[in-house]
Amino acid sequence: MDERNLEMGDELKTAPDLGPFPLWAVGQRVLIDLMNRAARQFVDRYTRADGTLIWRREWLGIDGSDDAYEGFLAFPLLYILGGEEEVHRLARRQWEAITRQFTEYGQIHRDFDACYDWMHHGEASTYIYYLGLADPGHALDRGRALAFASMYIGEDPEAPNWDPERKMIRSPLNGSRGPCFHTTAQDWITHRPILAHYLSPFEDLPGFPSHDLFAAADWNDDEVFATILKFVNERMIPGDVPLNLNATSLVTNAFLYTGEEKYRRWVLDYVHAWRRRTRENNGVIPDNIGPSGKIGERMQGKWWGGYYGWRWPHGARTILESTLIAACNAMLLSSDPGWLDLHRSQLDLLWSLRKEIGGRNCVPCRYGSNGWFDYQPPAPIYYIHLYFMSQNEADLGRINERFPAWTNWQVRPDFSKAGAHPPDGWFAYVNGHNSEFPVQAVEATAHAINQRRKKMQIDDSTPEHRDIHHWQDYNPVLPEALIQMSLGTPGAVYHGGLLHTSVRYFDPAGRRPGLPPGVAGLVERIGSREIILTLANTEAIETRDVLIQAGAFGEHAFSSAQIIRGWADLPTPSGGRHLAIRLKPASCLTLQLGIDRFVHTPTYDFPAFSAPTVPSLMNKLPANIPAESKER
Repeated sequence: MDERNLEMGDELKTAPDLGPFPLWAVGQRVLIDLMNRAARQFVDRYTRADGTLIWRREWLGIDGSDDAYEGFLAFPLLYILGGEEEVHRLARRQWEAITRQFTEYGQIHRDFDACYDWMHHGEASTYIYYLGLADPGHALDRGRALAFASMYIGEDPEAPNWDPERKMIRSPLNGSRGPCFHTTAQDWITHRPILAHYLSPFEDLPGFPSHDLFAAADWNDDEVFATILKFVNERMIPGDVPLNLNATSLVTNAFLYTGEEKYRRWVLDYVHAWRRRTRENNGVIPDNIGPSGKIGERMQGKWWGGYYGWRWPHGARTILESTLIAACNAMLLSSDPGWLDLHRSQLDLLWSLRKEIGGRNCVPCRYGSNGWFDYQPPAPIYYIHLYFMSQNEADLGRINERFPAWTNWQVRPDFSKAGAHPPDGWFAYVNGHNSEFPVQAVEATAHAINQRRKKMQIDDSTPEHRDIHHWQDYNPVLPEALIQMSLGTPGAVYHGGLLHTSVRYFDPAGRRPGLPPGVAGLVERIGSREIILTLANTEAIETRDVLIQAGAFGEHAFSSAQIIRGWADLPTPSGGRHLAIRLKPASCLTLQLGIDRFVHTPTYDFPAFSAPTVPSLMNKLPANIPAESKER
């Protein structure tokens, strides 16, 4: 890695004395420190003293709060990686301030969106899932988690979103005021200019050209919009849609705080209801369920055409995200990989319909009255997450068959969304290919941070003219690629997935989550029964204790621990969630850790930071580690 490519200003103008540890470890620590400072600069630049966004006085419609939250949700993610306490403080301040500001605008009620869909609820809620990982003992967060879950499991009379008899969420638009059965022109005011560029939501709109499957409807035309609004209210709004499966993360979030069976039961019951509907619809998950629980009840009997369904606006992408998020949550809460079939079955369905276009296998992404259409190459991300969760050889076989060039995947420097970084290059690395991934991840992150900082410096926008996505586009806190490399994870599925990881770290001395100061981590391999993990202490003087946890929520167990490179006295794991390591200054240690997967009840709870938790393990690593370790 050429230090000039890091583009981190003064941080690495000259090559540092790297000592005995690999260069990725230096880059990881430099970037964490850089993002600590960038977080403060970003907040100072774009928020008032109370944390509210320097923005317009009013904002209409149902849209927007999710985008504001997205602009800052990387802050708690940086903290759980090892960012400083100030980042944690700012993360909480910003969540509170945005919630307060959008309550005044009218979108939020009782600290949760009053009425919106679960693509956008999911984006906003990712913030609170990361806060749960950052501090499960935070009383306000815990109280809100239970209050939010009550809105969806039938316990909140002000938000009767759940139909317990039919096991369905009663509307695609829902929230703290309950299900919405009728929308107004005011609700869509900010959407109209955007949706005017999408294909028409209905094929039978007056003037819709049946021969053009992608013909747009002009939402900006008042007459056209009036018809769209009428059809939306009559056909799309009442009843359930697959997008609502993203709500399983919100209820799983409550379980991770409490361990209460009612939350687990709700998630499994709801996912099971969608599995049943899929079987009843010949293996295709239907995208609209009417108020009485019937498929296609408001869509003239059609199983397709619903809100965020197979046809409009994004097609298969939304369906696959939702089935993946829900299946992963059900597996986490049950330890049963069979729940992944809900997602797997839809991937296989689309693959069975593939066509070769331009020498590439393409799958349909939409369905309409003329059948399947919009053929595109399949997206790797849905397969990567599936295999990461299952560690099933058949799922790896799906990747081998459908992405024959996957061993050549590299890091793609795409940080277009806060909390999202393509996992392709990471996946190739942890499965024995793309040896340059650690370097690529550091370089891509450094470049993206540098670009965001430059944009901030020249930003001459005024508050009244800033787009609602402004903060997402300018935020220089971008820890996602570092999260992949250090925690061994493809990341959270966007639009509301939980952060499932191979390991996570705690700092016993600081009694907090994250890598201790100066320590870097790299998950090198992931298998069904083991992982390979390297830890580096870049501190020249300080010894560092690290507590490693098996899984993001302690759901796994360490069955064994062996040293591949370096020396240390290791305790013999006996099925526990945690393993303590002591790293000498300027040292590096590579471990082969045996893993029993999904054997513990998942929880946000921190380990006990008592003295016996971190035994005195003197690392006996020699001053100069083998050359092959330096190259990693």
